[in-house]
Amino acid sequence: MTFTKSRLAAMFGATLLAGAAMGGVAMAYQGHMFAARNALYAARTQLIASAHNKGGHRVAALRAVDAAIHQVNIGIRVGR
Repeated sequence: MTFTKSRLAAMFGATLLAGAAMGGVAMAYQGHMFAARNALYAARTQLIASAHNKGGHRVAALRAVDAAIHQVNIGIRVGR
Protein backbone atom coordinates (compact mmCIF):
# COMPACT_ATOMS: atom_id res chain seq x y z
CA MET A 1 0.00 0.00 0.00
CA THR A 2 1.50 3.30 -1.04
CA PHE A 3 0.56 6.76 0.15
CA THR A 4 1.20 10.14 -1.40
CA LYS A 5 2.76 12.89 0.69
CA SER A 6 -0.54 14.77 0.78
CA ARG A 7 -2.36 11.63 1.98
CA LEU A 8 0.24 11.10 4.72
CA ALA A 9 -0.04 14.75 5.75
CA ALA A 10 -3.83 14.43 5.92
CA MET A 11 -3.57 11.24 8.00
CA PHE A 12 -1.08 12.86 10.37
CA GLY A 13 -3.26 15.97 10.73
CA ALA A 14 -6.34 13.85 11.39
CA THR A 15 -4.41 11.88 14.00
CA LEU A 16 -3.38 15.05 15.82
CA LEU A 17 -6.91 16.46 15.68
CA ALA A 18 -8.38 13.22 17.01
CA GLY A 19 -5.89 13.19 19.87
CA ALA A 20 -6.66 16.79 20.73
CA ALA A 21 -10.41 16.21 20.54
CA MET A 22 -10.19 13.19 22.83
CA GLY A 23 -8.00 15.15 25.22
CA GLY A 24 -10.24 18.14 25.78
CA VAL A 25 -10.02 19.62 29.25
CA ALA A 26 -8.05 16.67 30.58
CA MET A 27 -5.13 17.79 28.39
CA ALA A 28 -4.13 20.33 31.04
CA TYR A 29 -3.81 17.58 33.63
CA GLN A 30 -2.31 14.81 31.49
CA GLY A 31 -0.51 16.71 28.78
CA HIS A 32 2.45 14.35 28.65
CA MET A 33 0.22 11.30 28.27
CA PHE A 34 -1.70 12.91 25.42
CA ALA A 35 1.53 14.04 23.77
CA ALA A 36 2.91 10.50 24.04
CA ARG A 37 -0.25 9.07 22.51
CA ASN A 38 -0.11 11.57 19.63
CA ALA A 39 3.52 10.65 18.99
CA LEU A 40 2.58 6.96 18.96
CA TYR A 41 -0.22 7.60 16.46
CA ALA A 42 2.25 9.50 14.27
CA ALA A 43 4.71 6.59 14.47
CA ARG A 44 1.90 4.17 13.59
CA THR A 45 1.02 6.26 10.53
CA GLN A 46 4.63 6.11 9.35
CA LEU A 47 4.86 2.35 9.90
CA ILE A 48 1.67 1.76 7.93
CA ALA A 49 3.01 3.90 5.09
CA SER A 50 6.28 1.95 4.92
CA ALA A 51 6.59 0.13 1.60
CA HIS A 52 8.12 -3.12 2.80
CA ASN A 53 7.70 -5.48 5.73
CA LYS A 54 11.42 -5.41 6.62
CA GLY A 55 11.60 -9.12 7.44
CA GLY A 56 8.61 -8.97 9.79
CA HIS A 57 10.02 -6.14 11.88
CA ARG A 58 7.56 -3.53 10.55
CA VAL A 59 4.61 -5.70 11.63
CA ALA A 60 6.26 -6.36 15.00
CA ALA A 61 6.78 -2.62 15.45
CA LEU A 62 3.12 -1.95 14.58
CA ARG A 63 2.03 -4.46 17.23
CA ALA A 64 4.32 -2.85 19.80
CA VAL A 65 3.01 0.64 18.98
CA ASP A 66 -0.59 -0.59 19.19
CA ALA A 67 0.18 -2.15 22.59
CA ALA A 68 1.79 1.10 23.75
CA ILE A 69 -1.24 3.12 22.62
CA HIS A 70 -3.46 0.73 24.56
CA GLN A 71 -1.36 1.12 27.71
CA VAL A 72 -1.34 4.94 27.41
CA ASN A 73 -5.13 4.92 27.02
CA ILE A 74 -5.44 2.83 30.19
CA GLY A 75 -3.12 5.21 31.99
CA ILE A 76 -5.20 8.20 30.90
CA ARG A 77 -8.40 6.55 32.14
CA VAL A 78 -6.80 5.67 35.48
CA GLY A 79 -5.45 9.20 35.84
CA ARG A 80 -8.87 10.83 35.47
